[in-house]
Amino acid sequence: MNNTVDACYEITPTDLYLFHEGTLYESYNLLGAHFVKKANQEGVRFTVWAPHARGVSVVGDFNHWNGENHQMERIKQSGIWVLFVPDLKEGELYKYEIHTPSNHIILKADPYAFYSELRPKTASVIKRLDTYNWQDSKWMAQRKKEDVYHKPMSIYEVHIGTWKQKETGEFYTYRELADELIEYVVDNGFTHIELMPVMEHPYDKSWGYQLTGYYSLTSRYGTPEDFMYFVDQCHQHQIGVILDWVPAHFCKDAHGLGRFDGTPLYEPIDFQRAERPAWGTYSFDFSKPEVVSFLISNAMFWMDVYHIDGFRIDAVSSMVYLNHDNPLPERIYNQYGEEENLEAIAFIKKLNEAVFHKYPTALMMAEEATDWPLVTSPTDVGGLGFNFKWNMGWVNDILRYMKLDISHRPYHHNLLTFSLFYAFSENFVLAFSHDDVVHGKRSLLNKMPGDYWQKFANLRLLYGYFITHPGKKLLFMGGEFGQFIEWKDEEQLDWLLLDYESHTKLARFFRTLQHFYQQSSCLWRLDHDQEGFEWIDPNNHKQSIISFIRKGKRKGDYALIVCNFSADVYHNFRIGVPSLGKYIEVLNSDDVSFGGTGQCNRQPIAVQKKPYHNQRYSMEITVPPLAISVFMKQTQKRQGRVKG
Repeated sequence: MNNTVDACYEITPTDLYLFHEGTLYESYNLLGAHFVKKANQEGVRFTVWAPHARGVSVVGDFNHWNGENHQMERIKQSGIWVLFVPDLKEGELYKYEIHTPSNHIILKADPYAFYSELRPKTASVIKRLDTYNWQDSKWMAQRKKEDVYHKPMSIYEVHIGTWKQKETGEFYTYRELADELIEYVVDNGFTHIELMPVMEHPYDKSWGYQLTGYYSLTSRYGTPEDFMYFVDQCHQHQIGVILDWVPAHFCKDAHGLGRFDGTPLYEPIDFQRAERPAWGTYSFDFSKPEVVSFLISNAMFWMDVYHIDGFRIDAVSSMVYLNHDNPLPERIYNQYGEEENLEAIAFIKKLNEAVFHKYPTALMMAEEATDWPLVTSPTDVGGLGFNFKWNMGWVNDILRYMKLDISHRPYHHNLLTFSLFYAFSENFVLAFSHDDVVHGKRSLLNKMPGDYWQKFANLRLLYGYFITHPGKKLLFMGGEFGQFIEWKDEEQLDWLLLDYESHTKLARFFRTLQHFYQQSSCLWRLDHDQEGFEWIDPNNHKQSIISFIRKGKRKGDYALIVCNFSADVYHNFRIGVPSLGKYIEVLNSDDVSFGGTGQCNRQPIAVQKKPYHNQRYSMEITVPPLAISVFMKQTQKRQGRVKG
C-alpha cells in the first residue's frame, strides 16, 4: 500500500476513472491520509470524495481546528478534493470541514481513516500501516493452496470486549488477547476465530454492527500494530481469522458517513430506500459506483493490510431484498415491480468476483436467512458467488426441537431430519452464533429441558449432532463450557463456572469432540457432497433415535452415528451396518468422564449377517440416554475409545 513517504503526490486520471467506475479495488491508496513526498518535501496528502460540497478543508490540532489555512482543492471534473500538508506527523488528529450546498459547515471523520480516537471522541488519526514485521509467510503461502471445502473447519466466534476482561473491568488489548485466546482456541480444537466487527463504531452495545470507520481498526483494544500481532500469532499457530463485515448499512452519527457532504451520498437519495428503521441506520446506495469502490476496497484492505482470511457478511438477506427486516410505512419495489434489490445483488456478485480473483481461497460466508437460491454458486452460473452460507434453517429447527419437553419430541421428529433434504444445496456452515444467545433467548445450556443433569446431557447430545451433521461449524464463545446465563455484552464470560464439575466435564467433552472431529476425515471430507452422508434410520420417532453414516473419500473411511434424544436406555438395540467385521465405540457422550451415566459399549461389537435398516448386516448395541454414540470399524490402528 502507498502509506509511505516514497509514494508520489500525484493522483492519476486512471485512478479517478476507476474510482468513479466502481472498479478501483484499492481505493484506500487513493483516498484518506497518506504520507507522501511533494517536491522532495515530506508530508501528508489528504483526499476525500465530497462531490456536492461547496468547499472542504482539513482541520486538526495542527491548525487549531481552523480550516482557513488548509482548504482543499477540487480535482476538475471530479467530486474528489485533495490537499498536501507538509511536516505532519503520525498521530495527528484531523477531520474534514465540509461546506454543504445549503451553506452549513459540518465536521466529518475521514471515511478512509486508518485509525480513530477512542470513543466517545470522534476525530480521525493520521496513521502508518506499513511498519509491522509480519512473520506468517508460511501460513500465507500455505493458504494459497488450501482446499477450504474438504478440510475441517470449526470456528470460534468471539466478541473481543467480553471474552475475558481484566480484574479492573478493562479490556484486554489485541496483543494481550493473542497470549491467552489463541492458546485456548488451539487447545479446544478450533481451526478459526471469527471476530465480531473490529471496525470503528461509536456505541459499545451495537457490538460493532453500526460503523463509522470501515477502514479504522477500533481503538478500544489497542493499535493496528497490536491487531497485526494478533493475526500474525493466529497464523503462526495455524488458526485462521475471519471478520464480521457489515456492507448493508451504517450508523447515522453526525461524524460518520450519513449525509457526508450535506446530501445523501453513501446512502440513497430516496428516503424510503435509505432508511433502516429497525436498526436506526442508513442503507448503502449500491447504485453509486464510488460506493461500490469504497466497499469492495474495504474488503480488500483487511485482507491486503491485516492478512485476514475471510469474512462473514452480515445481513445479506436485507441487502438482496428491499423489504427484508425493514418495517417501512410502505413497501418498496424495483423497476420491475419486484422486491429484489438489483443494485445490491450486482454489488454482491462484483464483490465476490473481485475477492476470489485476488484471493481464490478466501472465506466469503453469507448470513442469509431466506431461501434465495445459489448463494454459494459461482456468479457465471447465476449464483451470488459466496463460498459458504450459514445454515440458519438447521439452527432454528434443531434449537426448536431441543427446547421441547423430552416427552413431546416424538411428535416433532421431522425437525431433526428435515435439514438433510437441503443440506447439500449450498456449502453450509452450522452456526450457533451470538444471535442465538441474546435478547432473552437464553444460553444454549439454559434452552435445554429437564433437570440439571438432563440439561447437560442434552447439550452434549446437541454438540454431538452438530459436529457429525454435514457442514462446517461455528460456536459462539462460552458455549464450549456451558455458559448458563445468556451473553452479557458488557461483562466477561462466566469463567468461574469451570470451578463446577458439570461445566468442567462438559468442557472436556467438547474439547474431546472437537479434536475427534479434526482427526476424522469422514466428518468433513465430503461435507458438501451427498455421497458423504447416508441415513441408517431417520424414522424412529417413537424412540426419538436417529442413526446415520458419515463417509470420507477413501473406501472404509466412515463412522456410524446413533443419537438418542430420549431419556431412556436401550440394550440389545439392533442397527444396520454396511460391512462385516468388528466395530468399536470411539466416542460416547454418556461416558462418566463427560458427566454421563456410563452406558457405554466398551467391547468390540461383532457384526451379524442379518440385514437390517436397508444394510446387508447388523449389530446390537447399547444406546445411552440423551447421548450420541459414534462407531468405527476396528483396525490395527484403531483399537480403543477416544478418551476425555
